[in-house]
Amino acid sequence: MSADASHARLAGFLYLGTIGFGVYAEVVARGALIVRGDPAATAQAIFASGSTFRIGMIADLAMLGCYIGVTILLHGIFRKRAPLASATAASFSLIGIAMLACDTLLSAMILRLPDLGQPSSSLADWVYLLLRVHGDGYKVSLVFFGAYCLLLGWLIWRGRAMPRVVGLLVAAAGACNLVNSLAWLGAPLWAAQLPQYFTLPTLLGELALALWLLAFGIREREA
Repeated sequence: MSADASHARLAGFLYLGTIGFGVYAEVVARGALIVRGDPAATAQAIFASGSTFRIGMIADLAMLGCYIGVTILLHGIFRKRAPLASATAASFSLIGIAMLACDTLLSAMILRLPDLGQPSSSLADWVYLLLRVHGDGYKVSLVFFGAYCLLLGWLIWRGRAMPRVVGLLVAAAGACNLVNSLAWLGAPLWAAQLPQYFTLPTLLGELALALWLLAFGIREREA
């Protein structure tokens, strides 16, 4: 097995790690503690289960570490045929990763709020604000990840290292990220009208790429 083939399978494994850690952090760790529409109950749940919230932060960092590996490995594969496009795509990905790393500090700030010694009602308001800003930061990062997936989909389509349908799914994931994130940032009332399944192609596209890389790698002559 060539180096590119090995790197492709490793990228698939790390991509699955990215998805797994990300889902755990967002849905299991944080999601289990957030009470929609009730800042006081949310703050109480977070402060009472600080270890769970911290594990979510660690999962976030593990997700970012995996995605750094994915970005580097895929750039190494595609730069041979399209160096400028591959470097541009990798740059978008790394910017998104850096933004999410900074976003994790907002979670750390939440756990520091009790040190202020303020009343519980005031702390609940701060928790609510920081969670909202954390969500906004996540949406901003998805703009860059969306651009990355669009370019990556084009690289797959152009290079034929994988089936073109995988490239289309990855590009669709990028387009959905871009539209959804820009809509929430620029026109939240309109974004709220988007169907819940609108972001489904994002998960399908990235999961398809991860599974294909892990199971089949790449067509080495076209990489």
